[in-house]
Amino acid sequence: MFSYRHAFHAGSHADVLKHSILVQLVQYLRQKDKPFWYIDTHAGAGLYALQGAWASKTAEYATGIEKLWQRTDLPPILAAYVEQVRRFNPDGALAHYPGSPWLAMEMLGERDRLRLFEWHSSEVEVLHDNLRRRGRADARRTMVYAADGFAGLKALLPPPPRRGLVLIDPSYEDKQDYRRVMQTVQEGLERFATGCYAVWYPLIQRREAQMLPEKLARLPIKSWLNASLTVGPPDLTGLGLHGSGMFIINPPYTLRRELQPALPWLAKTLGYEGAGSFTLHGAG
Repeated sequence: MFSYRHAFHAGSHADVLKHSILVQLVQYLRQKDKPFWYIDTHAGAGLYALQGAWASKTAEYATGIEKLWQRTDLPPILAAYVEQVRRFNPDGALAHYPGSPWLAMEMLGERDRLRLFEWHSSEVEVLHDNLRRRGRADARRTMVYAADGFAGLKALLPPPPRRGLVLIDPSYEDKQDYRRVMQTVQEGLERFATGCYAVWYPLIQRREAQMLPEKLARLPIKSWLNASLTVGPPDLTGLGLHGSGMFIINPPYTLRRELQPALPWLAKTLGYEGAGSFTLHGAG
């Protein structure tokens, strides 16, 4: 069973940026022989059928993951990401796309834990069904909350092992999401200052979207990295998604170096008619 909401955008250029960075964050945390928690505030359904009714309706994967699928010249960070997606397509054909929690689940160790929030009633039902299909081992280390991830996150922080990765990636369909992201990050840092927080945000013609990474950079944090990818000019309506960004608080020291060759490659490969561009800057 697969989701019908997140599936509209499964495998899009925004997913490519978000999930290639997510794979690196999880792999870095796995280098130490110490457990950690992965917390997803907006988990979605976990796994998506790209030929299903919802994903095929918009076919955004055709301008995202599909453009990477057969390439042999992928920069290392993108090669690692595509390798993880291939685990869900063992016959080699691009038919399924893993969402953030499924990518994390595939890489986590036995002592690591997943805590997944999903508020949409239909979406969380599909998430539960998809989790049951993975088997008892994954179900035992995973908790799914049919709740608001913004409000629920603070109760989980700090995680018992004092190591954790928090992904915050709402739809931003409600402009209040921008305010709630800031509030959630601030409250999270008060409880778990050493955690790694990854905030996805859209690039659209809305002031709140343009200001969010600037506001995050002004938080009292020592180390952060902001990576964005633009695939074309802004939509004339002001509503279209022409790119996206990832703002990472307490990133691995290796992440900037890994992104330096990947972002220009993505801008060239996924950009429409040469209109792709990127930014990469940070502190600490």
